[in-house]
Amino acid sequence: MLTPMEAKLLKALEPKAKESGIEIVTIEITGAKKAPTIRVYVDTPGGVSFDTLCASQVWINEVVDRIDPFPGAYMMEVSSPGIDRPLRTLEHFARFAGEDAVLKTVPINGRSRFTGVLGGVEDGSVLVNLEDGTQVSIPLDAIKRAHTVGKVDFKKSERN
Repeated sequence: MLTPMEAKLLKALEPKAKESGIEIVTIEITGAKKAPTIRVYVDTPGGVSFDTLCASQVWINEVVDRIDPFPGAYMMEVSSPGIDRPLRTLEHFARFAGEDAVLKTVPINGRSRFTGVLGGVEDGSVLVNLEDGTQVSIPLDAIKRAHTVGKVDFKKSERN
């Protein structure tokens, strides 16, 4: 699910993240090769505050600058996972069992997009309960990208 450079950055960032009580949810490198954007998604058990993002930005910049992954210019963004939370590890899929999710995969029986409710993990695979009532088992290494589908309740409370 991660490119070799994303995996290299993740490996370099994880020790300081653990020391800081931060989870690196995932890393994305996007944009032009001459000036890419490195996005680091962070989380904590209590959620992510603005102060958490600012403090994380400092040490993440220091670690990435030491690696210097792209000679020349690049943009750095540190963000919360957001409402459509990226899923990368078996732990992520297990933790968010019961949530709606979208998974993009290598072709599996002619299909490369699965939408449904996460059913947990089993034997290194992610279980997804599809909208038609069937359950599929998708090997973690077949998943290119995955995220939860955020829900917002717009119901207004009654006024007294």
